[in-house]
Amino acid sequence: MKKLIFSLIVFCLTFEVYSQITQLPEVVITAVNYKYLNAVENEDTDISVQMLQEKVAMYDIKKSELYEDEYDIYNVSFFIPEGKILAAYDKDGKIIRTIEKFKDIKLPRAVQQAIGKRFPNWSLEKDVYLVNFHRDNDKIFKQYKVKLKNGNKTMRVKLDENGDFI
Repeated sequence: MKKLIFSLIVFCLTFEVYSQITQLPEVVITAVNYKYLNAVENEDTDISVQMLQEKVAMYDIKKSELYEDEYDIYNVSFFIPEGKILAAYDKDGKIIRTIEKFKDIKLPRAVQQAIGKRFPNWSLEKDVYLVNFHRDNDKIFKQYKVKLKNGNKTMRVKLDENGDFI
């Protein structure tokens, strides 16, 4: 009797395990705006900034209700509480340029270390991250504007993404 009950339990568990295996179709995501993503992408950038930049890159202007064949450029704004991106798309959906501004985000480690090394007794009060991308320009503009405070004194400094002071 014990063998019969044990066999039934094993059979039921085996049947349940096999019933949960399903084949899902493979999903392939291609970014039309890979050049933009490659230019702005940085592992150490704040996650909210990365997510908004990915949303901008994956946005399909042709599926927008504003899309019409007669226009050559479409300006689209993307917002999150920390900042915004204004992106210009051509009629094929490729990004022409972006202007990006984010406030009080997590600074990259290189920027934090540079500030800490040069201004050890100063504390971070505010920061602004600016990005300008243009597809015809190989150089992308990325800048951090940081407001530091030490007692009654305040100081503003500018750094690039590598922690070099400008």
